[in-house]
Amino acid sequence: MRVLILSTPESTHFTTMVPLAWALRGAGHEVLVAGQPDIVPAARSAGLSTVTVGRAFNAKDLLSPPLPPDRRPIEVAGPTTPKMIAIGSKVWVLHARYLFPRYLEVARQFRPDLVVSEQMDYAALLVGGVLKIPVVSHRWGVDPLSPLMRETAVDFLQGTCDRNGIEGGLPLPDVVLDPAPPELLYPGTPKATPIRHVPFNGTGPVPPWLRRPGDKPRVVVSMGRQTIALGGLPLFRTVIEAFAELPHLEGVFTVQDEYLEALSPTPANVRLIAPVPLSGFLDTCAAIVHHGGANTLMTATGAGVPQLVLPQLADQFAGGDLLAATDAAVSLGTAAEQNDPATVADALNTLLGDERHRKGAAELARSVAAMPSPAAVVRDLENLRCAS
Repeated sequence: MRVLILSTPESTHFTTMVPLAWALRGAGHEVLVAGQPDIVPAARSAGLSTVTVGRAFNAKDLLSPPLPPDRRPIEVAGPTTPKMIAIGSKVWVLHARYLFPRYLEVARQFRPDLVVSEQMDYAALLVGGVLKIPVVSHRWGVDPLSPLMRETAVDFLQGTCDRNGIEGGLPLPDVVLDPAPPELLYPGTPKATPIRHVPFNGTGPVPPWLRRPGDKPRVVVSMGRQTIALGGLPLFRTVIEAFAELPHLEGVFTVQDEYLEALSPTPANVRLIAPVPLSGFLDTCAAIVHHGGANTLMTATGAGVPQLVLPQLADQFAGGDLLAATDAAVSLGTAAEQNDPATVADALNTLLGDERHRKGAAELARSVAAMPSPAAVVRDLENLRCAS
């Protein structure tokens, strides 16, 4: 069958679908990714066929203009609330309304049997509604967003549905795939079809020394691309300062090249490196410090590594709280906690010194391993296509 994959124009939204795309290809199906220039490099790096639609969106610009220098979203607006999610979701719903005609044109040329999209892309539901083909929605991981976003989408896209002959308004996805284990299902979010998270953290070589355990317990600090770009330099300095109080640990920070000079010099037990695929060396780490981004969180969860979560935006707060409830993590959900080196150092000591966190992380990893693989899910999607 032919499968069209759509995504909102943010590469981290797209990458959760890469293992499913690989599984579809491995089963002999034709896969095409259609998206704006923001996600095309990630799709091509994964070896997937692509078609570029429209211009670059630059999603970071939605957040950066209102931020004072060196101030993070959490410092300006506080932790994310349901009202903030509802307001923020309008951007992606409107995005779907304006991109839908272009995606529909691509779909009519490609003639897909199935459309797959991530949880924030509503253009896929419109395409499926017009062409009368099944649509699969793929969650990123912990998902407090979809139920609130759905309410906004139904309202905002009613006119688009009417103009394009989609009876009954915005269709529901035929299947919703959820890579989060049952323990990380957000209250109020409906259960969905499980699919095991298989890490895709980009490409590139992992330095040989990172593949071997260090002389001290190794802690990797990986905050994604956006955290440091959105006023996060002081946060990085705070975490570096925390490691100065933890000489018995080795801290490895993944940092984009343009920020290396601003974060130097560092304590003797801290090393700054360019971003590399986490899945290539997490097994040599005693813990990970991260921002709660879905791909990072799910990669660490599947690896059974205890996590210190410093959430900054959107779903990251819910992810940190749910992880902490399983004992697999400690989450510092306020700017005051995150900005205090002593608090960060204490949290790391607690994470590494309390056996219950290692046990919690191991139990959660076993739950992830028990979930159906993307290859197993493909067989179900083939049956969905036949049924339609």
